[in-house]
Amino acid sequence: MSDFFEEERRESAKENMPLAARLAPQKLEDFAGQEDILAPGKLLRRLIEADKVRSAVFFGPPGVGKTALARFIAKTTRAHVSELNAAAAGVGDLKKVLEEARLRIENNFEQKRTLLILDEIHHFNKTQQDVLLPSVESGQIILIGITTENPYFYINNALLSRFSVFEFKPLSAENLSKITKNAQESQNFIIDDDAKDFLITQSNGDARRFLNALELALITTPYVGGPKHITFDIAKDCIQKRHLNYDKKGDDHYDVISAFIKSMRGSDPDAAVYWLARMLESGEDPRFIARRIFICAAEDVGLAEPTAIVIAQAAFKSAQVLGMPEVRIPLAQAAIYVACAPKSNAAYLAIDAALDEVKNGPRRDVPPHLRSSIKNEGYKYAHDYPNHYVEQQYMPMPKKFYKPTVMGKEKIIKERQENLRKKK
Repeated sequence: MSDFFEEERRESAKENMPLAARLAPQKLEDFAGQEDILAPGKLLRRLIEADKVRSAVFFGPPGVGKTALARFIAKTTRAHVSELNAAAAGVGDLKKVLEEARLRIENNFEQKRTLLILDEIHHFNKTQQDVLLPSVESGQIILIGITTENPYFYINNALLSRFSVFEFKPLSAENLSKITKNAQESQNFIIDDDAKDFLITQSNGDARRFLNALELALITTPYVGGPKHITFDIAKDCIQKRHLNYDKKGDDHYDVISAFIKSMRGSDPDAAVYWLARMLESGEDPRFIARRIFICAAEDVGLAEPTAIVIAQAAFKSAQVLGMPEVRIPLAQAAIYVACAPKSNAAYLAIDAALDEVKNGPRRDVPPHLRSSIKNEGYKYAHDYPNHYVEQQYMPMPKKFYKPTVMGKEKIIKERQENLRKKK
């Protein structure tokens, strides 16, 4: 009787689990995506199949299988398994697990290693991470750290050097379609193609978000006999706003702003305005964006189109006094203008070369005829000469720093400079 009630309890608990948990992969072939690390013959797969997994970090965006794979390993390994969440656990919790792991190794009857799954490892500070180091180094624990952050920024070098690092990628539409098929086999429902495509697009490669929306659709769809039917309208109600991976202090923040700047520099206005929209939709500070446009106008457009910096300055002023949604318009105007403008970094190269000369080159004194204290004795006033130009020494040991290109208005500057030199 007790076995019957225990089985009934387990079934009831399973039914109350979220759909994402119920569909957790039971074998390696069930995993969707991550072929770079889990395809047959890949290192991580070989280690799992041989039960030889060593300490590792799984990192990548949410909902791509990091925790699911760690728990799959936990089910298949002969090691004792402990699990902690670094956001909630303290040093005391950690030391308790490590001490128990030490005793298992030293116990002549057991000598079993411990697999410690440490979720959100990036929440541990340096001191907490240092507590892990001796146990990882001695092999008393196998540590699988899970994080959405770049481990090279958030994990101590000493600890990281003892890890294998495996990056998990966002799931593709094909991967999420596979998950949909598995869900249909488990839950017996019908989903229209446009509804499935909408959920896939809005999930942005996050299987957990996708399955949560799918589960909500199933719960709210009335049963009228036969399989439940999920339409586009039902799907749209269940996942109304697309989730964007964008952490203002994390990799996404730097990756997106980098793509934005490089798109303007690369003269692609469509890509520039897309990344601009991505940042604005994610809540990025418009002033931060405006400063980057301002810098790009000066550094990458320069004198090939001098108006670009004026427009960028106007956008920056707008960002200081306007909020969303109005500020999106001057920011878009400036980003598109800078992207479409001819490019020259000659002014940027000139000032860097001049700064290097000041720091490392020979000392140059101001020529007497240029000094303010000598009342212009020997100085030739350029406007008194033809073409408002006269040859004279403006710098001892002359050296060329500014080398204009033939791009945009800088071509005119280049031609004028060359013509003046020819007439001397």
